[in-house]
Amino acid sequence: MSSSHVLAEQVLSELDGHGVRGEAIRLVDLDVKPGVQADMGSGDAWPEVRRRVLGADILLLATPIWLGHPSSVAQRALERLDAELSETDENGKPLTYGKVATVAIVGNEDGAHKVSADLFQALNDCGFTIPAGGATYWVGEAMGSTDYKDLDGAPDSVASTTKTLASNAVHLANLLRDAPYPA
Repeated sequence: MSSSHVLAEQVLSELDGHGVRGEAIRLVDLDVKPGVQADMGSGDAWPEVRRRVLGADILLLATPIWLGHPSSVAQRALERLDAELSETDENGKPLTYGKVATVAIVGNEDGAHKVSADLFQALNDCGFTIPAGGATYWVGEAMGSTDYKDLDGAPDSVASTTKTLASNAVHLANLLRDAPYPA
């Protein structure tokens, strides 16, 4: 169990409170090949992940902070989502238009704002829409040894931010479903 997974499950729980069902897919446990195509060939686990992402209204990308950046696994997800730039529907609209993206970030160092900015820009470039308050994060003491997964529960500030993320993401997803972007 990772701290990123714990925070992701907390976001999923908040989304569930709004009637939104979701699942956590741990890319670290899958063989997601490098590349910028929807399918990188034999053994690539991304096509199934992609099917689930495209079937969802809301994407949550959870990552730890590594040296002030998103993890390499999160970067791999962005790399693979880059393929969506050339995938369009019958009207020429990217398949990710109308989908909401949020992020959850954990770490024992500063950098959550930078990481969320990096992720949000990349996700927006790939066609996702970012809701107000679309990030939740926890960072421990600099050079500390406490992991989020080892806390007794979410600190009030994290729980409140996670609640806002879920509420705003569901609100935005409903608006985009009822009034999609033009082709």
